[in-house]
Amino acid sequence: MAFCADCVKGFKHEGTAEGQWEEFGGVKSYVSIPPDGEYAKDTVILFLADLFGPQFINAQLLVDGFAKNGYKVVAPDYFNGDPAPENAFNPGVKFDVMKWFANHGPEQTRPPLDKVLVALKEQGITKIGATGYCFGGRYVFDLAFENIIKVSVVSHPTFIKAPEDLEKYLEVSKASLLINSCTFDERFPHESQAIADQVLGDGKFAPGYKREYFEGCTHGFAVRGDLTDPKVKAAKEGAFRSAVTWFKTKL
Repeated sequence: MAFCADCVKGFKHEGTAEGQWEEFGGVKSYVSIPPDGEYAKDTVILFLADLFGPQFINAQLLVDGFAKNGYKVVAPDYFNGDPAPENAFNPGVKFDVMKWFANHGPEQTRPPLDKVLVALKEQGITKIGATGYCFGGRYVFDLAFENIIKVSVVSHPTFIKAPEDLEKYLEVSKASLLINSCTFDERFPHESQAIADQVLGDGKFAPGYKREYFEGCTHGFAVRGDLTDPKVKAAKEGAFRSAVTWFKTKL
């Protein structure tokens, strides 16, 4: 497993978080619900963050955005209070992502995610959609393999092996899949994108498959893109809209 330089690059977005922190199975999670309080009480969107975790304002604004579209959204802190530091963005800061990852692998991050899932089930949640960014994209695939979730969305996912994971998705998962991809992405490059289309596209995957492509954008654009760049801003918003539409039609 490896990261790319773009996994720890990006821009902090402006805005005010409107959700709150709650605990599920003892795991702190950022939670947002529709402003009018109206949503399906048996349904949740699981927001699986990139390395910067649900503490990052960019992630919280996205969570709030999904909530404003009619869903309860839960973003578990599966990094156990120790996400990658925001100052990794800053010029001159040397953040050793692989040293960090040594204490944030599956052994450390999957157990808190499982605790949240158990707690949600105990609360009567029967339908789960998941949206994962970078690191979180791997867990979307894993939960889809286990058929814990009904709908999958990944944006510039990390740790996806092509063709192995895509062939496994076809064979074992019943969760519809949307992939938001882009031009410059070492972790999910053009070759992997093409394999995804070949394996899952053209109606081969009955629950539903779609891949969106955002020209000229870089890994991380859907959550950490430079919003002063009109092309990146449009792509970030486009990836969000495509995810909302996917949940509306599939969840």
